[in-house]
Amino acid sequence: MLKTYQYSQLSSDELTKLCNRVAVDLDQAFETVRPIIKDVAIRGDKAVSEYNMKFDGRSNDPLYIPVRQPDDIPINEQTKSAFNIAYQNIFEFHKAQLPHLLEVETMPGVVCRRVPVPIQSVGLYVPGGTAVLPSSVLMLGVPAQLAGCKTIVIATPPGKDGSVALEVEYAAALCGVSGILQAGGAQAIAALAYGTETVPKTLKILGPGNQFVTAAKMHLQNSNARVAIDMPAGPSEVLVIADESANPAFIAADLLSQAEHGNDSQVVLVATKSTNIEAINKELEKQLNALPRAEYAKKALDGSYTVVVSDLEEAMAFSNEYAPEHLIIQTKDASELAQKVVNAGSVFIGHWTPESVGDYASGTNHTLPTSGYAAVYSGVSVDAYFKHITMQELTEDGLQVLGPAVEIMAETESLDAHKNAVSIRLKQLKATQS
Repeated sequence: MLKTYQYSQLSSDELTKLCNRVAVDLDQAFETVRPIIKDVAIRGDKAVSEYNMKFDGRSNDPLYIPVRQPDDIPINEQTKSAFNIAYQNIFEFHKAQLPHLLEVETMPGVVCRRVPVPIQSVGLYVPGGTAVLPSSVLMLGVPAQLAGCKTIVIATPPGKDGSVALEVEYAAALCGVSGILQAGGAQAIAALAYGTETVPKTLKILGPGNQFVTAAKMHLQNSNARVAIDMPAGPSEVLVIADESANPAFIAADLLSQAEHGNDSQVVLVATKSTNIEAINKELEKQLNALPRAEYAKKALDGSYTVVVSDLEEAMAFSNEYAPEHLIIQTKDASELAQKVVNAGSVFIGHWTPESVGDYASGTNHTLPTSGYAAVYSGVSVDAYFKHITMQELTEDGLQVLGPAVEIMAETESLDAHKNAVSIRLKQLKATQS
């Protein structure tokens, strides 16, 4: 069912082409979002409402709504319990990541500090469209809550009935979200970046989205909006490494769990020669036909493939080159192989660790780098919601010890005012000590 390639027969150019994702014309996406961003910056809520109507066929009034308390949101207890479990696990894992004050006396009388300070306001983008994603609210909201961000705003397109899903609001309530902007796309990103009459301006925008959301984030990061972003995050992807010990039904289920996200998702199977690839393809076809979202998964599979390798060393070499968002290792001694991972967003080790647990409730974050950015970016964590301010404090003795070195370095660079800022103090100290 998946196209098959032999790793040993791939040229360098062919390998590079395989590791490239579905081609996205970001230049065209930038051209599309720029006028939208400019319009929202000027006209605020009115522009957002008009673009909502243009792209989604409806616009909510008000655009920005408060979040009720968890007990006031009418969803069944079984659903609440599931989300509470996920919330607690995500909370515990991210709580352990909280940074601490770092203080070092680099030499006698010279103390340097690194102080973690939460970003005061953050905008969290939660995709909608073809699926409701309250799990993304938890993944983005819990670390923001733990970090102590004062203002937490969610932007999400409302559902077909014109309202935000109760599950999304419940997850937002658990995370202490300030309010929800009922909008998606570039107009929502622009509203978060600039602020409007009703939407608070945020200083950093986090969360995945389609090519237009990604383009809007990237454009605004380099604009006068003075806003930061988490990472360029595009369509979902998974790479599964399998050997003869892998269960074909498990493999197929894991591949389809990402393929069903959308037409542009990509799934890759890297299998040793002893792996039963035929059985996996049969399972793919069987399970695909039973999926409600089979149409999306089928199109994603059409752009996906299998790479056959001689051994697990080759498998890991290809995986590290591909740098997948999600990496699943279903092999013998999977934990040992996982130690060789260099590039991946999140890793799922062993036959009993489906990628779905990370998407929802194991505790790790599912907002991860895609499109090969796992080679240079980490997934969202508590760190993403902090900035660190360095401080230094010198005693009189400290300046007397360090000052002469600074004077020499400043003189070397012909920066006399720098030198004088030290010299004038050293002269004062010498005068008072004589």
